[in-house]
Amino acid sequence: MTSASPRILLVLAGPSGGGKTTVCRRIVASRPDVRFSVSATTRPPRPGERDGADYRFLSRDSFDALIESDGLLEWAEVHGERYGTPREALVRASEDGSHMLLDIDVQGARQVREREPDSVLVFLLPPTAEVLVKRLRQRGSEDDEKVRRRLRTALSELEAVREFDYVVVNDDLDLTVSAVEAILDAEVHRTERHREWLLRHATELGEALESDFAGSHI
Repeated sequence: MTSASPRILLVLAGPSGGGKTTVCRRIVASRPDVRFSVSATTRPPRPGERDGADYRFLSRDSFDALIESDGLLEWAEVHGERYGTPREALVRASEDGSHMLLDIDVQGARQVREREPDSVLVFLLPPTAEVLVKRLRQRGSEDDEKVRRRLRTALSELEAVREFDYVVVNDDLDLTVSAVEAILDAEVHRTERHREWLLRHATELGEALESDFAGSHI
C-alpha cells in the first residue's frame, strides 16, 4: 500500500498448553517478514530445549540485571520463575523491517500494550478444558500439582479475554495459523496506520484531478 508499510508488534497470549509456541513456530517458518522474540527465563531447560532457540536461560541475577537496565519490554513471575521479552529483539526487528511476534502470558501482554499502544493482542484459546489438560500432561515435565496450578492460572487468565483485540480458538493447527496470519495482514492495512500517507495521497489525487479538469473541456 505504501512505500513504507507499517511493522506490526503481534502478541500471542493465553493459557499454558494453549499451543502458542507451536503456532508461532509455524508462522515464522512460513513468513520471512516475521521475527520471533526468544523470551528470557530463570526456569531450567526442559528436555530437548536449547538455549537461544527455545528460551534464553538466565540466572536470577542476570535476569534482575536486565530489569534494572530497562532491558526488558515486559516481564512477569509465573509459578515461581521469571519470564521476559528482551528489548533488543524489538530493536532488531525495527532495523530489518520485520514484524515482531511475541509468545507471552497475559501479564506480559498487558505490559506490552501499556508500553507499545499500537501492539496487536491475540488471545489463543484451547477448544476445551480436556484438550488443555491433555496438552499439559503431554509435556512430561508437569506433575499433577503443576498441572492443577497451571489450570488455576488459566481460569484467571480467561477473564482477560475482553482486553484483547482478537481471539482465536486453537482447535485445528492449520486453521489457527491461517487466522493469526490473516490478523497480521489485516493490521498492516488498517486505515489508522496509514493516516499521514492517506492524507498526502488524497491531496495529490485531488490536485491531479483538478489539473486534469482544468485542461479538459468537460
